[in-house]
Amino acid sequence: MYASQRFCEVSHERIRAVAGVPASRFCLVHRHRVQPTFGSSSGSEVSPHHRPKISQTRAARWKERPIRGRLLGVSDEAGAAAVRALLQVDSTDDEDQPGRFADDLLCLLIDLTGAEAAEVQLDRADGRGPVALADAGSLARLGTSSLRFPLPICRPWWGELVLAAQATTWSITLAELAAERLGLALENERLRETDMRRQMWLTFLAEVSELLAQSLDIKLTMALIPRLVVPRLGQWCAVYVTDSSDEPELAAAAHANESMLPNLLSLLEGENSRALSSRWQDALRAGTSIALSAPMDGFAIPLIARGQRLGTLAIGRDPGHRRDPDEIAIAEDVARRAALALDNARTHEERRRVAQTLQQALLPPTLPEIAGLGLAAEYVPATDGVDVGGDFYDVTVLPDGRCLLLIGDVSGKGVQAATVTGLVRDVLRVLIRDGRSLPSVLSTLNDTLFERRERHCTMALAAVGPGAGVDQVEVSLYLAGHDHPLLVRADGTVTTAGVWGTALGLLDRITCPEATFTLHPGDTLIFFTDGVTDRRKGEEFFGPERLKQTAKELAGYPASVIASRMRAAALDFSSEPQRDDMAIMVLRNET
Repeated sequence: MYASQRFCEVSHERIRAVAGVPASRFCLVHRHRVQPTFGSSSGSEVSPHHRPKISQTRAARWKERPIRGRLLGVSDEAGAAAVRALLQVDSTDDEDQPGRFADDLLCLLIDLTGAEAAEVQLDRADGRGPVALADAGSLARLGTSSLRFPLPICRPWWGELVLAAQATTWSITLAELAAERLGLALENERLRETDMRRQMWLTFLAEVSELLAQSLDIKLTMALIPRLVVPRLGQWCAVYVTDSSDEPELAAAAHANESMLPNLLSLLEGENSRALSSRWQDALRAGTSIALSAPMDGFAIPLIARGQRLGTLAIGRDPGHRRDPDEIAIAEDVARRAALALDNARTHEERRRVAQTLQQALLPPTLPEIAGLGLAAEYVPATDGVDVGGDFYDVTVLPDGRCLLLIGDVSGKGVQAATVTGLVRDVLRVLIRDGRSLPSVLSTLNDTLFERRERHCTMALAAVGPGAGVDQVEVSLYLAGHDHPLLVRADGTVTTAGVWGTALGLLDRITCPEATFTLHPGDTLIFFTDGVTDRRKGEEFFGPERLKQTAKELAGYPASVIASRMRAAALDFSSEPQRDDMAIMVLRNET
């Protein structure tokens, strides 16, 4: 049974014991307010003009009550009327202002008992201690001899009704009834405030989780944590992370007063830093929050996620601030969420670093310098950079002295795609060094991928050598399911080159016709992967036509400029996250 339910039952029993009123009448009070104009002397009749009407049935019930349930020293009708007057003070209009209800009740209580003064003291457990909720009469008359009646409210709240009156059965009974009514009203307020406070904290925790979940950057996450804590949970906040030697290192800090941040940093990193460091380590070893002593009043909470001790969250409060168990519990919850966000960010950073290392291993560190030819390449991984892409390019030398350019795209992403990419590059290099022809190389690659049945691959191969004429470059092009490269003539004319063949790894046999053409001085051949043309802006694609227009505008520029500007054009086309890797390789006759 809830405390509030038990409290209501006790209050109802009290009402039945005093006036024989059914419990339901306690909740269904009259809507009109009873003015405090009753007789002022103990045992006097209630003024007929202001006295609530009492039915004969209720009066009969009052007379039939045992003597222990009646008000001694007054007539039955007057006692019943006084009780009803207290019960009829309406609290429903003042649910959000219990002080007004208490004022009305005290004025009526003084009028009924002839008391000289009355006061209600209430401690809401907010650190301010007992304060006067309401008072009436001459407060100077209140003293140690006054009657005191505790208000029946649940902890941590506390209250009492103080009455400067004679200790008669009449005054005590009415004061106890008034205290019960006040207690019930204040208990309702306490429950309402508790519910609102819980809703506020739940909303706060939801906001914290949402903001932390949006960041996978470890530095941004560390900077965000103290900003979420201050000022809701503390006056200042500092985040410490542990290094490889388990030494805590200050990562971020925030203060409710920005002008005080330098002082906070000097305190955290100054002479006391060694002593504070031991406190942060104590919190980590204990695995629970510990209190901080002056001058860093507050508490330290370990940041632990998935069994990993990541650091410490230090939260400082004003020395005069009351330690609220709810706030500490919320701070510990925030620390758990922050630790999980930090761990996720660290994991993401590690995966990104591994992916970048693996991706760099699949691409040539530099492109060779070939007399008369301009070579340039651009590679842009997908936005998050966590998974290794399947796009690749390479430049190698054939046994006959010609230069071989290749660009390809393995289906999928991740470690498996990277494995196939490495396999394709290595097998191709071995076959070329063995003097195999390009059609034979493509056929063997297809057999290898088809047997694995894991991934397929598109590829463009271009064997480049001297042409028949002076300053001419002869190109032999094979397209194994890859997009047609763009052939940009010196005058700005743009066409596609090559004959489309079969992608590698899809069928047991492939067809890749050879296409030959000549690059004259100023001509450019642009290779690309589908990540460029498939760049999206809503339902619109960057597309081959926009790519051709960009290439036309870049005719006459060096290969490096063409590659970088085409990369920029594709990226600037949309602000949406990049969904696929992009690879661009440019060959230009610069003789």
